[in-house]
Amino acid sequence: MNPKIQKLTEEIERISVRIAHLQNRLQELTQQREELENTEILGLVRSVQATPEELAAFIKSFRQKGKPALNLNTQEEPENE
Repeated sequence: MNPKIQKLTEEIERISVRIAHLQNRLQELTQQREELENTEILGLVRSVQATPEELAAFIKSFRQKGKPALNLNTQEEPENE
């Protein structure tokens, strides 16, 4: 076989192996990010201190109108004017 063709074939194989490795790493990192996002979302949901029904109504309202219809943040105190 032509040495140039052999050299290109070997480089293609090395790059293909590297691409496969990087794709696996990308998948791992994407999964880690999703797990961290889910953990953060779960923490936020738990901090709301709302009943499951109130939370479901809030999410439904937000999806329909693009803004919440209920104020579920019970930890804040009203401001004095």
